[in-house]
Amino acid sequence: MTSTSVPLVFVDGSSYLYRAFHALPPLSNSKGQPTGAIKGVINMLKRLTKDYPQSPIVVVFDAKGKTFRDEIFDQYKANRPPMPDDLRSQIEPLHKIIEAMGLPMLVISGVEADDVIGTLSQEAASKNFDVIISTGDKDMAQLVNDKVTLVNTMTETVMDIAGVESKFGIPPCYIIDYLALMGDKVDNIPGVPGVGEKTALALIQNLGGIKDIYDNIDKVSGLSFRGAKTMGAKLETNREKAELSYELATIKTDVELPQKVEELKHSDPDNTALRELFSELEFKSWLVELDNESDSAGATSDNQTPKVEVEYDCVLTEKALDGWIDVLSNAELFAFDTETTSLDYMNARVVGVSFSAEVGKAAYVPFGHDYIDAPEQLSEATVLAKLKPLLESQDHKKVGQNLKYDANVLKNHGIDLQGIAYDTMLESYVFNSVGSRHDMDTLALNHLGLKTIHFEDIAGKGAKQLTFNQIPLEEASKYAAEDADITLRLHKKLWPEVSAEEGLRKVFEEVELPLVPVLSRIERNGALLDTKLLAQQSAEHSQRISELERQVYDMAGEEFNLASPKQLGTILFEKLGLPVIKKTKSKTPSTAEEVLQELALDYPLPKLILEYRGLAKLKSTYTDKLPTMVNSQSGRLHTSYHQAVAATGRLSSTDPNLQNIPIKTEAGRRVRQAFVASPGHKILAADYSQIELRIMAHLSHDKSLCDAFSKGVDIHRATAAEVFGEELDSVTSEQRRSAKAINFGLIYGMSAFGLAKQLHIGRNDAQRYIDTYFERYPGVAQYMTDIREKAAEQGYVETILGRRLYLPEIRSNNFMRRQAAERTAINAPMQGSAADIIKRAMIDVDEWLDKDKEVEAKIIMQVHDELVLEVPEKMIDNVSSHLSTLMSGAIKLSIPLVVDVGVGNNWDEAH
Repeated sequence: MTSTSVPLVFVDGSSYLYRAFHALPPLSNSKGQPTGAIKGVINMLKRLTKDYPQSPIVVVFDAKGKTFRDEIFDQYKANRPPMPDDLRSQIEPLHKIIEAMGLPMLVISGVEADDVIGTLSQEAASKNFDVIISTGDKDMAQLVNDKVTLVNTMTETVMDIAGVESKFGIPPCYIIDYLALMGDKVDNIPGVPGVGEKTALALIQNLGGIKDIYDNIDKVSGLSFRGAKTMGAKLETNREKAELSYELATIKTDVELPQKVEELKHSDPDNTALRELFSELEFKSWLVELDNESDSAGATSDNQTPKVEVEYDCVLTEKALDGWIDVLSNAELFAFDTETTSLDYMNARVVGVSFSAEVGKAAYVPFGHDYIDAPEQLSEATVLAKLKPLLESQDHKKVGQNLKYDANVLKNHGIDLQGIAYDTMLESYVFNSVGSRHDMDTLALNHLGLKTIHFEDIAGKGAKQLTFNQIPLEEASKYAAEDADITLRLHKKLWPEVSAEEGLRKVFEEVELPLVPVLSRIERNGALLDTKLLAQQSAEHSQRISELERQVYDMAGEEFNLASPKQLGTILFEKLGLPVIKKTKSKTPSTAEEVLQELALDYPLPKLILEYRGLAKLKSTYTDKLPTMVNSQSGRLHTSYHQAVAATGRLSSTDPNLQNIPIKTEAGRRVRQAFVASPGHKILAADYSQIELRIMAHLSHDKSLCDAFSKGVDIHRATAAEVFGEELDSVTSEQRRSAKAINFGLIYGMSAFGLAKQLHIGRNDAQRYIDTYFERYPGVAQYMTDIREKAAEQGYVETILGRRLYLPEIRSNNFMRRQAAERTAINAPMQGSAADIIKRAMIDVDEWLDKDKEVEAKIIMQVHDELVLEVPEKMIDNVSSHLSTLMSGAIKLSIPLVVDVGVGNNWDEAH
């Protein structure tokens, strides 16, 4: 380390350890040992090795025990809770991995990591080294100078002298004064009472540091900030606190260290030790990396890949385009992507396409860029005419990232995308639905160790964000070509992992991939809305909301902001003295939905508040908003269905979210009345009857449960008869209601406490109901025991078709987290199997409608376990019968799948 040509990197390991623990999803190995924080910190270190490949990287951690600051002030950090056990247990293995990686690591007793880094930085700067401090701690800003820069790897922010001034409004030399004046609640640095951020800045910007402020204390009252007249006296009274706080906030730069800065060098990694550690912690992809002896420095995650030299082409001539079409036509598979003007697939226009048939080689063909001084582009007509046969060919196989969107926007240009063979978003989702997000940037980082160009990097953010056709061609071309290249690389990485597991391959090939064109058609079909009816509902809601406001104010005895939890809490708990059911993290009484629901059982005001909230949300989200979302060209409402969001496999929808329209309230059902059939048509809704309970019967093989379903008995009435010891015909409606709560509650892992709360009975009575239930249905009890054990053993559960749901918390040392994972283990196979069944049904129904040209029906919505179709009136009987047959036969269970079919002029009538 004799050269100053590369910066030295000092890593605040303790800062990142805490941030990784609290910011990332909790992970653990098969023995229940937490590993998430370890993974987060090592990923960050790998990122730094890529960003600073020639730099020595030194990792610094806090040591155990007290520091000199505790001797100065015995209340220092007294407010901090003790380190969680799940975090403490990760420190030792993390240290071992860093040492095995060959990175210098320092843990110095009696001081904090900040002080060690401060000392290293000052020494390095004095020897003319440039210094990078990798940290998320704002206090480190005091160390910044012309040789020292802060980098936060988690937020990708860089702070030099100008950056500090921009962020804090003062140069680095005043950061200690700033911190000392304000104090710090987290570290329990007292500061000066009454001095916040604005006051501290005003004092420093006008008078200087703390010494200057006290030297000019008589000038404080003349400053222009609020409270200036009395601030001088406060400063005088609290001078000792200010000086103490200054001492506590100051990072030491004279810590005695075991090595000089130039002696801190990397050593060769100990791959044997790393292999042992990675095996113990079950970091499988890092093990693969070691086994492949990959020593690439271009990785940022737990899955390094060799560096690839890229060759990206911007196609501007017909000859070049023809050359690429020849390449694609002869490729076994090529990656394909579109660049468009909008995320709204119904209105978006394609402005360019990219493709790749070989890793590292890709092309972008622009034809719709419209900024000034753009080079000559091929015309849209020319490009799409040449590509149309290839894109519509079933024989030419394509892979993409969320190809449903691309298929939708290509439809706007008269192209029917065919030959969708793979989709990397779905490959990732099927492989591990809870492992991470499934967008390209995240997947590239996690699986390839590559940081891709983010759209915001080239288009900007917020209101001034450019659309893709406005982005300069050089930047646009690199971004678009990279998308295609990365997609191909991701497929080559993900598909072997998915296809290696028979169940996962089956889910991908038989469910998720064939669903892509089905969902595309449903989205483009859209639903017809009666916007006048919604406007009428909005007007009625406005009137009722005003009435509720008046009633609430009368009952409260004063007006207040109903949208303010704080003001509502004051009325409910201080003024009216209602019992506090639950408190927030800040220890104030909660006014959350479940709290108000419980209070509403005994008190009228919370009941009114709930009605007010429900109507206000319904109005703003649906009756006001839905009419504005109707597409001007189609005259219909078009939602977006997402396959890779819900962990269990269920579809979700956005813009609008059709799955959240309330069905249990009259006002919510009225919204469904606005989803109408076009003239000469009817709405047909087909819904699986009690599908999750039927799946429970199938999975548990419980004789009584299976018999009840096989005989077509009302399952809730049958359960009531078993639990309450009644004859089937003698079961009351109240008993059936209780049995329904038990049936559905137990498959969601409901406890006796939860059941008692729902049924408004004593906990002992609820426990007795549960015990009796399991006595009558022993197969269910055994299934629940078995699935919990199986989940703990293998770390995941599966659906009937083989979809996996990983449960990272199933072996957690934290009882609450482990218990939540066990509840998920019980329910996920049922929810996931129900999702698989409705998806298979959608594929089968779509195939029938596509093949039978005489049937003019079309699927317009999928919500929960329900398919909604728009059907010509003359075909209702035929479609109803065929639809019921296809849906009930989507999968073979040991008991019948029953489908309820309804018909009406609108969705509410049909449901």
